Amino acid sequence: MTAPRVAGLLLAAGSGRRFGSPKALVDTGSGPWVLTTLAAMAGCDEIVVVVGAEAERVLPLLPSGMRSVVNPDHPSGMGSSLAAGLRAVFDTTSDVALVMLVDLPDVTTAVLDRLTELARGSEHAPQLLARAAYDGRPGHPVLIGRDHFTAVISDCVGDAGGRHYLRAQPVQLVECGDVGGGRDVDSPDQL
Repeated sequence: MTAPRVAGLLLAAGSGRRFGSPKALVDTGSGPWVLTTLAAMAGCDEIVVVVGAEAERVLPLLPSGMRSVVNPDHPSGMGSSLAAGLRAVFDTTSDVALVMLVDLPDVTTAVLDRLTELARGSEHAPQLLARAAYDGRPGHPVLIGRDHFTAVISDCVGDAGGRHYLRAQPVQLVECGDVGGGRDVDSPDQL
């Protein structure tokens, strides 16, 4: 039996209204967040990046051959980007999507690898719903098995993404507080 395939899904389409610029382009000294996040996601079998705001500046930064989706509806909220990304992953052979947000600088490679390995070790990867937890509090990234894609896409409205669907389902929490943090950055003063 082959191990389940994990597609990394990086949501990097937001305009960063509260931050003052798209967070995909923010550089706090190690390069634009879109690239540092992609580097942390290197353990995935494939990666899809959803871009939107300043796409003409973000796309040239992506590694050659990187699969990307431009979400023209990104101003409506993260939900439209999640839906666009899951549709793109649905067209692949991946069993699970590892959904990551670009504005989580405290999520380390070790966090992403922990969730990726959970998916690869699962006998029922297409049914999997799991998410990182930090000191018991649910956070990102989130693992969404293929069997849930259609329902999550239907639930994607505004900035809620798949939050309502996940709250209504049994979701496995994977403690990651020992290897990272789940803090998202919405404004420059949070850096």
